[in-house]
Amino acid sequence: MSVSTLDGAGARVAGRVDWTPYLVGVGIGVLSWVVFVVVNAPLGITTSLAQVSGGVAAPVLGADAVAANSYWAKNPLKLDYGTLFLVGTMIGGFLSAMTARSFRLESVPTLWAERFGPSAGKRFVAAFLGGVIAMYGARLANGCTSGNGISGGLQLALSGWTFLAAMFVAGIATAFVMFRVKA
Repeated sequence: MSVSTLDGAGARVAGRVDWTPYLVGVGIGVLSWVVFVVVNAPLGITTSLAQVSGGVAAPVLGADAVAANSYWAKNPLKLDYGTLFLVGTMIGGFLSAMTARSFRLESVPTLWAERFGPSAGKRFVAAFLGGVIAMYGARLANGCTSGNGISGGLQLALSGWTFLAAMFVAGIATAFVMFRVKA
């Protein structure tokens, strides 16, 4: 960790804490080993998110409708390692933002507003649709970034390495399309 960083204008921000990607990478690798030893499962989060979604949908749609859904019937809501990992990821993200002194509530990030305008509605629709597409892709691929990429890569699975390569190519292409520099 470093105790100062650069702001958007290139000036140093004293007291802000940033995590080095090397330390974080080692931490994720060690966490993966611990998870394999303790719960005999790879890192993964989308199945748990889908299970929680089914639990949240039950009061809205009705228990019968959730039970009739083949995916939710196969993956019912339960408190297990995956659910704890999902909650821990959210808590860890919050604590990391607080530690880095970067936590803030905003409906439209500055970078988004510069590229697409200040509309909060447009931002929320894009975020929702992006989440739906990402979850659909993760379910279609039978795993997410942590499940396919990290755990698969650590196990030297061809599918994990293929996923990581495709993810980086898609991420770079998306960044160029969405956040291209204006002339």
